[in-house]
Amino acid sequence: MTTVNIGISAEHREAISQGLGRLLADTYTLYLTTHNFHWNITGPMFNSLHAMFMTQYTELWNAVDPIAERIRSLGHVAPGSYAQFAKLASLPDAPQVPPKATEMIRILADGHEATARTARSLFKLVEEASDEPTADLLTQRLAIHEQTAWMLRAQLEE
Repeated sequence: MTTVNIGISAEHREAISQGLGRLLADTYTLYLTTHNFHWNITGPMFNSLHAMFMTQYTELWNAVDPIAERIRSLGHVAPGSYAQFAKLASLPDAPQVPPKATEMIRILADGHEATARTARSLFKLVEEASDEPTADLLTQRLAIHEQTAWMLRAQLEE
């Protein structure tokens, strides 16, 4: 492997890459759960949730590549198998039996909040390393996950 000399120490690049690997695993797991729910939603909220879940899984799908590419830019290999994601993710896999619509919404809101926590946990390390591109990526992801969690929680209001 060639030497990476971008002004971030090898130790910081490794630690940040590991953290981004956890964010990638959370994002991919949340993508898969959201897509599963899009396929399996039923009930009176079918039309609105089917469309909302499609918007959300599309956004998540578009997020995995920039996270993986940032890991590669830091000189490390991005995780990319279900086994790796299962070990790294902070959120559970999708339920085997599709739940009712309101439980789907709750699971997705919890997943976005967990993914936001994973992203937020990296900031101290990223700031210490003066890794502005990763900080920018994390800020973008946090804004999306926090807003999506809010929108999902709003669906649960009586």
